[in-house]
Amino acid sequence: MLPSFETLELHIDQQVATVSLNRPDKANCMNAPMWTELQSCFEWLDEEPSVRAVILAGNGKHFCAGLDLAMFDGLHGSSSEPSRRAEHLRRTILRLQDNLSAIEKCRKPVLAAIHNTCIGGGVDMTCCADIRYATEDAYFSIREIDLGMTADVGTLQRLPKLIPDGVVRELAYTGRNMDAEEAREVGFVNRVYEDRETMLREVTAIAHSIARKSPLAMRGSKEMLVYSRDHSVAEGLNYIATWNSGMLCQADLQAGMQAQMEKKQAVYED
Repeated sequence: MLPSFETLELHIDQQVATVSLNRPDKANCMNAPMWTELQSCFEWLDEEPSVRAVILAGNGKHFCAGLDLAMFDGLHGSSSEPSRRAEHLRRTILRLQDNLSAIEKCRKPVLAAIHNTCIGGGVDMTCCADIRYATEDAYFSIREIDLGMTADVGTLQRLPKLIPDGVVRELAYTGRNMDAEEAREVGFVNRVYEDRETMLREVTAIAHSIARKSPLAMRGSKEMLVYSRDHSVAEGLNYIATWNSGMLCQADLQAGMQAQMEKKQAVYED
């Protein structure tokens, strides 16, 4: 039985889950329930054996217009003592970071399908995905600088690993919009599609092609790629040697090689 959410819509079809931000009347602004539900949803997907790939999309006219500004109320807690107020805010920020990190920590590949607006927290969110795709009308903005604050839930830490450092700095310092074509040119998105319908159809096809691969090998590939991003080549090589010494599956190897020889699709256990 699928979990239900207030701010998300979850659908599973042939081992591919689609998670849609579902506050279309609010441009999918991220209110308090959405933050916690994103973590709950992706932790559930991580554990669900029938899911092999995940699409992250948005319902309505916009992908995500960022943080719901109502969340700024009460960020410092109820104490009047400055240090306790600061501690409360720090813990709140760390919790929001964890909410989005659940997307990156999910063992299944996550494909973000982005249309129209993707600003602030939406950029933080999509930086956690494995792969990003966009529509021609999509645009991205690190809008926090225009609110007088430093982005604090992942963009400034993950985006420099994805696109050139100078581009990140320009976006972070100016708050300007980066359109879909520029996002493709700098490598933030893989492909740009004419409209949302076309994008979702094509991204779903990619997700299904991923779902047909060995789930254990796919989970290992994601584990290695995330680990290698944050460690040296030597450390990454040591980790994959240790990983495959325990996780290299003879049944999957046999199924894969047999399918290659017979030119057919291999069938793998979840």
